[in-house]
Amino acid sequence: MIRVESPAQQVVNFAGYRFVDLPDRDELRQPFRDICAVMGLKGTILLSPNGINFFLAGSQEGVNGYLAFLNQDERFADIRLKRSYSDYQPFRRMLVRLKKEIIALGLDEVRPAEHSGPTIEPREFKTWLDEGREVMILDTRNDYELRVGTFENAVDLDIQSFRDFPDAIKQLPQENKSIPVVMFCTGGIRCEKASVVMENEGWENVYQLNGGILGYFEQTDGSHWNGDCFVFDQRVALDKNLQETDLQLCFACREPLTLADLASPDYLVEEHCPYCIEQLA
Repeated sequence: MIRVESPAQQVVNFAGYRFVDLPDRDELRQPFRDICAVMGLKGTILLSPNGINFFLAGSQEGVNGYLAFLNQDERFADIRLKRSYSDYQPFRRMLVRLKKEIIALGLDEVRPAEHSGPTIEPREFKTWLDEGREVMILDTRNDYELRVGTFENAVDLDIQSFRDFPDAIKQLPQENKSIPVVMFCTGGIRCEKASVVMENEGWENVYQLNGGILGYFEQTDGSHWNGDCFVFDQRVALDKNLQETDLQLCFACREPLTLADLASPDYLVEEHCPYCIEQLA
């Protein structure tokens, strides 16, 4: 699928990550703040001793300036990006946060900078699905993200936090450990760690979907996917064409809400929705 470049007036939304040792994490914070201020970017950058994760938005000029800054440090050079476009700035402010992990799992022995499972490219994965190959499709995301959309026949681990992943996979059928597993998340970062957890549990053929769901949307026609993809900004969700959808977030519990949810008698603006009304009763 060919993506048309953004018109100059549109906001560029871009995200990337890399697992890499950053012993100077604390000293990096202010330079990242400075470059984002100069380039007029908003969003969040996470810095940890084991890597960087960012989701930002701004003008194309701002993106170019930020990438030039990244490429000055070989540890950040040529980070693969996921891009989409919007007519407005989806982030309210610019934050650079110091974290223990750029994606929290709580297992110090899982270090993707040293080892991670093999990847499968989106087009190859689509071919597997087109051919009906035997494969376990494993969604590593949280339960509210799955409600917005997922791959056909994907395994739902029913987790509320990525920290629940190691315990959740112990409930999978143990006799399936020899069949290929393709795991996916929004942009790929969670699978970097999840693939190692799976291998440590004895799964023999574990693959990560390279670039995650957004990479799949970029490089294919989105077939075999049902629904939309939840994203962590004001757009809430993107469709297969990487365009913003009609989903909204509940003011009270921050659950994503479809048009049907918004029409429910259990939805009251800025009060409750069908997912939190009982908790607030």
